Amino acid sequence: MPDNVKVKILVADDERGARLALEVPLRLSGYEVTAVGSGREAITRGQSEHFDVVLTDVFMPDVGGLEVIREFRRLDPETKVIALTAQGSLEIAMEAIQEGAADFIAKPFDIEQVMAVVKRAAERGHDASDEGAEPELSGSGLIGHSPQMVRVYKLMAHAARTDTTVLIEGESGTGKELVARSIHRYSRRAERPFTAINCSALTETLLESELFGYAKGSFTGANADRVGLFESTQGGTILLDELGTTGASLQASLLRVLQEKEVRRIGEREARKVDVRVVGATNRNLERLVESGEFRADLFYRVGVLRIRLPPLRERGTEDLKLLVRHFLRKYGAGKQIAAEAMELLARHDWPGNVRELENAIEHAAAVCTNHVVRAGDLPEYIVARAPAAAVESTPPAHIFTLADDRPTLDELCRRYTRLVLSESAGNKSRAAELLGINRRTLYRYLEADGLAQDAREEDGEN
Repeated sequence: MPDNVKVKILVADDERGARLALEVPLRLSGYEVTAVGSGREAITRGQSEHFDVVLTDVFMPDVGGLEVIREFRRLDPETKVIALTAQGSLEIAMEAIQEGAADFIAKPFDIEQVMAVVKRAAERGHDASDEGAEPELSGSGLIGHSPQMVRVYKLMAHAARTDTTVLIEGESGTGKELVARSIHRYSRRAERPFTAINCSALTETLLESELFGYAKGSFTGANADRVGLFESTQGGTILLDELGTTGASLQASLLRVLQEKEVRRIGEREARKVDVRVVGATNRNLERLVESGEFRADLFYRVGVLRIRLPPLRERGTEDLKLLVRHFLRKYGAGKQIAAEAMELLARHDWPGNVRELENAIEHAAAVCTNHVVRAGDLPEYIVARAPAAAVESTPPAHIFTLADDRPTLDELCRRYTRLVLSESAGNKSRAAELLGINRRTLYRYLEADGLAQDAREEDGEN
């Protein structure tokens, strides 16, 4: 019996299939699991008994998961609460974490990920999010529910609660500035300025004068004192985009800002105190630049206290692609739909320009589309040209891709977990039915759909 057999877990979800998807693997791992179908029932159980970990759906009809989080933080602050939702967003993640959630997981979830989060929460006695778990935000402009994006959202939520420096890493077009703006928007600095500057767009001398300002007469053309961006952003957030392109002199000055919280205008000896949060962004690998001597190691560690990696679009999966297509069609297409063959072409493309490239492609398609359906021929030529001919003609043009979910039905989900539990129970139908909380007749019904019921009955000696 595993050491965690005495760990008590409460699962709250109004969808029976989702409860089974959590309850069964957790029980098989040796946890003591109680599963309830409503937030109200979860709170009632919490009033009478202690649970080490609570997994709660955010959206439930009677009492939602955020109320469950609040109540468990009041009833038993030692309980680690993990929020789950199929509608992950940065706002929801922020609210869940502010209410005291230890972590935030998007549905459909990877059960291995859930098990790892539960193990950390239950056995190490600290926030599961401390180990790299991360939530999501909505009016941020960031779109996506994939596990990769949920990790980004959760790190953003944690970053927004602190003043620590942040390093946002990712390829061009992945949305690094959107992340920085969202962190600022949800932070205590939201009412103060947000300033973004592209470090690669200026020479080092010009960039230094822009950031730190200068005194009158300090160089040719300095006809008056000038306040730099650090001073003008006092109390707010400054984004240093393309940080990896900066030179040694500027890196030394930035390090002084981070260490001493002060700036010195060019041509002046007097240092001026500044209260500015620094967020760096880069599409280059700063660790490799440190190894090659092109970037200061001490600055890297100062600016990279909290690192957020934005995944490229090609790693985010079809569901995120659909959500983004839907979003951009609403923005540029006045409610247009997209044909299946066009969506297939988009799914086959590798998107080197990431979300920015996708937005341009959809804006182009919406502009040239002559009716309410975007077809393959409406997409930019380079996307169509790179795809196999079969992909363009594989689906009749009349068929409309609705962007609906491709998730399994509740019955299919139950059947899958029935097979899993039966396998884990070494074929013992009575044990499997007991673990699933169903009778043997229901078990046979699930197995029958897979053509396994007759074999199961024969093994049991039934006719």
